Amino acid sequence: MVVKVLADKTSLGQAAAAQAADALRRAIAEHASARIVVATGASQIDFLEALTKADALDWQRVELFHLDEYIGLPITHPASFRKYLLERLILRTGITHYHFLDGDAPDPGQVAQRVGAELNSAPIDMAFVGIGENGHLAFNDPPADFATEQPYLIVNLDEDCRRQQVGEGWFGDLSQVPRQAISMSVRQILKAKEIVAVVPEARKASAVKACLEGAVSALRPASILRTHRNATVYLDRGSASLLNDHGQFSA
Repeated sequence: MVVKVLADKTSLGQAAAAQAADALRRAIAEHASARIVVATGASQIDFLEALTKADALDWQRVELFHLDEYIGLPITHPASFRKYLLERLILRTGITHYHFLDGDAPDPGQVAQRVGAELNSAPIDMAFVGIGENGHLAFNDPPADFATEQPYLIVNLDEDCRRQQVGEGWFGDLSQVPRQAISMSVRQILKAKEIVAVVPEARKASAVKACLEGAVSALRPASILRTHRNATVYLDRGSASLLNDHGQFSA
């Protein structure tokens, strides 16, 4: 795993987007398409903004998968991750091949199985992820399931995770935040050929330190990224502020 520290979240997003765009161009050149998994949330906004402006990237050849989604939330809700992906990536690039997790479907488990089957039909070239304030990876809150081979899980969201969503402004108060979600599993995320983790802001500093300098543990779900052969974590000065080494380094 490689960790790169940039001055601020804008330069972080631009650097991560440059790496991602290069990798997508290579995948398209090698096998005529690129399959990606995309995270959402406040931490990904600058990154996705920069990525949508990448030159010479044929988005018509990109197939997109959803990392996670709340159960019971309609696509019209401001916090819907489907709405987020539509507005911040799909409509801006013209991606036509995408697979949404319909969290408000009558049977979310069936949705997880159906999209999971599509996901596993071919290798994933890149996964874009973040790290939660509680160290979560996707919506795999601690203690995360590191063993399951299921591509998507129905998970219960812990209070720290739900409070983060309120703090980011997606919900008015804790009572409005759903208690369950569909989440890509940890082992499924690790199957991606390349992982780019975008983790800006000082509010993530404690989680970053625990996940990058503590033991690899289900209690620190994102720590598992350290076991991946081709993962890059992008930080800014705020999110890297508690690390022993604030510069660029490998682990």
